[in-house]
Amino acid sequence: MKYVILIGDGMADYPIPERESKTALQIANTPNLDFIATAGMCSRVKTIPEGMAAGSDIATLSLLGYDPARYYTGRGPLEAMGMHIPLEDGDIAFRCNLITEEEGRIADYSGGHISDEEARDLIDALNNAFRADEEVIEFYPGVSYRNVLVLKSESGDKCEGGINMGCAPPHDILGALLDDALPNDELLRHIIITSKKILNDHAINERRVASNKRRANMVWLWSGGRKPTMPEFRELYGVSGSVISGVYLVKGIGTCAGLDVIDVPGATGYIDTNYEGKADYALRSLKEQDFVMVHVEAPDEAAHIGDIEMKVKAIEDFDALVVGRMLKGLEAEYCDVGYKILALPDHYTPVSLKVHTKEPVPFAIYDSQVHADHKKEAGSFCESFALKSDLGVLDARAQDLMRFFFGYSNK
Repeated sequence: MKYVILIGDGMADYPIPERESKTALQIANTPNLDFIATAGMCSRVKTIPEGMAAGSDIATLSLLGYDPARYYTGRGPLEAMGMHIPLEDGDIAFRCNLITEEEGRIADYSGGHISDEEARDLIDALNNAFRADEEVIEFYPGVSYRNVLVLKSESGDKCEGGINMGCAPPHDILGALLDDALPNDELLRHIIITSKKILNDHAINERRVASNKRRANMVWLWSGGRKPTMPEFRELYGVSGSVISGVYLVKGIGTCAGLDVIDVPGATGYIDTNYEGKADYALRSLKEQDFVMVHVEAPDEAAHIGDIEMKVKAIEDFDALVVGRMLKGLEAEYCDVGYKILALPDHYTPVSLKVHTKEPVPFAIYDSQVHADHKKEAGSFCESFALKSDLGVLDARAQDLMRFFFGYSNK
């Protein structure tokens, strides 16, 4: 049996009044997701535990059955692991956004969606400046505005706080006054404030302004923590496998779970990601292993900027180029041995709010070896169809979803 999890980040949404009160999933044309939901089954799962933030870090750990209350130490160390950054005992890794600060406020969490090449030059400038600092501070370039800062143990020991050290996520506090949003920790405040002095008039930003683009003129340090220790996925569920994603967070979770991380050329966290390549590499990985998880960030990015048309397109591309391609490939290659597909968002990202929320998300499972009851009500993969299930809401952190998936039958 082959097992596939397909995650469309942030696909779930609220009804949109100006679109006949339909959600993005209901607006989008998603024949492949609809097939999984109707030929298989569709219900809901809680991926954000009570009292925890509605982030992809918490949600992805939960849906894989890793209780965040036990294993989560911060987003920073997970992204560092995904970037193969060596973390020693005592080191603290932070997610380090390149942001836009204007008139004392956080104007853009992505520095105007700065390019990878521009971001690398800015990170180099930061490292050159901070190497003269008495603290041991190292910036690591990632993808676009998504980077990592590591405080080595002698510096990390001076950092105040526990899990999620640092600031609030910048995408959650757009427009906030800088003075209100800065962390209390003296070292972190020093790094953030000093970064603007280094970056604001950098040649990269001068060229961006000349091209009517926003400056990436400050770093924002958030969700810091130390390296987590987790049991391997195969110890929990008896299968080995791989993870495919364009974002380091999900790659890092895969690394911590002992899964192989597959890099796909052209895989990004945006609408322009290599959807077909993700599906093709996933199918290829199943020739040697029995499990693969494919993550697509694009719907979430569109929702964060409040663009419903872009979010609908991202969902449709996910459906056609990932879900459909996987279904076709699995049926061609693994019809005899059988396969199961689980499709879901990790959390809600309503375009009306532009931030993550905590509601249970819809999920759908198709088992190629279980014949669906054709008398079932026709429907589509969406929030309202999932509400009609008599299964109830599963608790992901308690491994309900994974145990259900690996032992699923819809007879």
